[in-house]
Formats: sequence, structure tokens, C-alpha cells
Amino acid sequence: KKLDGATLVLEAWLDPSFQKRLIDDPPSAAAELGIETSNPNAPTVLTVVPNTTETHNLVVCTLCSCYPSGLLGIVAPSWYKSREYRARAVRQPRKVLQEFGVMLPASKQIRVHDSTADHRYLVLPERPPNTEHLSREDLRAIITRDSMIGVSVPTAK
Repeated sequence: KKLDGATLVLEAWLDPSFQKRLIDDPPSAAAELGIETSNPNAPTVLTVVPNTTETHNLVVCTLCSCYPSGLLGIVAPSWYKSREYRARAVRQPRKVLQEFGVMLPASKQIRVHDSTADHRYLVLPERPPNTEHLSREDLRAIITRDSMIGVSVPTAK
């Protein structure tokens, strides 16, 4: 199954007005592309949190492993479900990100968002520099599940 979240990120990267709508009203913006953001079995709220030059966002579920499977893929990664990640992402987010290979400047703030059964988060990663030449397909290929959780950042191939 395609990662519908990657489709949302791609459109946000390519269309600033869509990006604004996606941040302001994720369900409506996603519906424009035929993407459902709520869990059909139990309604959920989706908040899209954009990474910026000043802020990096990280998603965790401290209670269990709530995860927007419709947007990020059916199976949550095992590390996302682990007690260690769930505890340390809140207490030591910069160190956890470093262990994933994400080295952020000390000046960049890290915001940790705690998903629940009722409220899910999707990170809108920053578009990497020098990607203007990439096709839609190539650009979409650099948007990963991990970048939409916040434990990686897209890089141009």
C-alpha cells in the first residue's frame, strides 16, 4: 500500500496553498486528494506539524503505540512500539534523534507530540534543498514513513 501521508507531503512541497490548507485543516486538505485521515473504526483527529528552520517535530505515543496506519503504512515499526522509544523520545528527544542519525543544530527546537487513540500527528518534513530538478515520482520517493514520524529527514538522492 502506498503511504498516503507521502502524497500529502509531496503536494504540500509543490503547492504552498495546499500546504497551508493541510496545516490548517488536514481532513479537508486530504479529502481534496481522496485521502481519509480518520480511522474508520474510531474517529481520530489528525494534526499536521511542519518542520521548519527553527523547529523539528517528533511523534511518539507514550501510552501504547497509536499510529496513523492509513497514512504511514499498515504496520507500525517495532521501534515505535518499544517502551524504550516511547519513554526516551519524550525525555531525551535530541539523543534519540542522534541515534537515528538526525543531527540537529543546538539552536533548533524539538517538539515532541504524543499521539493518542483519538489524536494522531503527521510531521510535514522540510523539503530538501536542491530538489527543484526532481520529478514528482523522484521527489515522492524521498518522503519516508520515518520522516513523517520525525526520526529522519528527507535527503536528495
